[in-house]
Amino acid sequence: MSDANVRIPEEAKNRLAAIAAAEGLSLRAYLARLADTLLTPQERADRAAAARIALQEWNRYAPAEVQEKDLDNELERRLAQVQSW
Repeated sequence: MSDANVRIPEEAKNRLAAIAAAEGLSLRAYLARLADTLLTPQERADRAAAARIALQEWNRYAPAEVQEKDLDNELERRLAQVQSW
């Protein structure tokens, strides 16, 4: 495996190195493990689509686009309310 150089602020590097050390890992190993746990935007979209299909097959849940938008707005409203506490 070849290595890559990534330029980040020194403070970010120090923070990541401290987190890695606390977990008994080198910064290199920590970043490799972190990269393995994150999803790309396409992977997230694929999982969301698969979840929608599974939900529809399980209970026939298939909201219209306007219903989805209303639900998203309600979720955003509730999250904003909680964050303001």
